Amino acid sequence: MAKIVQTAGRNALGEFAPDFAHYNDDVLFGENWNNQDIDLKTRCIITVVALMSSGITDSSLVYHLQNAKSHGVTKAEIAAVITHVGFYAGWPKAWAVFNMAKEVWAEKDAAEDAKAAHAAQMVFPIGEPNDAFAQYFTGRSYLAPISKEQVGIFNVTFEPGCRNNWHIHNADKGGGQILVCVAGRGYYQEWGREAVEMKPGDCINIPTGVKHWHGAAPDSWFSHLAIEVPGENGSNEWLEPVDEKQYGGLK
Repeated sequence: MAKIVQTAGRNALGEFAPDFAHYNDDVLFGENWNNQDIDLKTRCIITVVALMSSGITDSSLVYHLQNAKSHGVTKAEIAAVITHVGFYAGWPKAWAVFNMAKEVWAEKDAAEDAKAAHAAQMVFPIGEPNDAFAQYFTGRSYLAPISKEQVGIFNVTFEPGCRNNWHIHNADKGGGQILVCVAGRGYYQEWGREAVEMKPGDCINIPTGVKHWHGAAPDSWFSHLAIEVPGENGSNEWLEPVDEKQYGGLK
């Protein structure tokens, strides 16, 4: 199971309330949400029930409804949960939460349509959810191995708004990475430089030792081939997430 990683506390309150940010990111999500005694799907449902029962129907509930959806809670299941809790917590609360849940689960249908339309634009498969590296990404990404012999080539697909953390490719000799955009629109940025827009056919050469990130534009799916340049003792050094304000300024 991929580890739940949260940075919202530090992003929003890291300077103003560092202790609260620590408790939110490291204790509530870092420890409690990663506790294995309850599976994530059940934990998501419990959280929705707790917020609904408390009458909290703001953006925090939207986040947890989206989290429940992403961890396998179906439209039928969330409808049954809200109906059941409505008898005990109050009918008006059920109405309020249903209006929010309708939007969240409608997003799933729209997202699946957009994903299918994106897949139709390229010859490479989108692949499976990139769960092994999810902790280094903001948003959902997908990974499809194209070649694992001679040179590693992987098709990496980012949903709109998804990007990886700042990172560095290290190697004693050779190494680095080449990105070739195959569908959609995205960005590549090196530390200290402006972000570069990527469209199908664009190629980026990334030397070793260069701090950078890449990912989708806020409003577009994005896929690129990631080509591993052979090197000696190669490794990836994963760093901090891309600043929300900095990313939000991209179009």
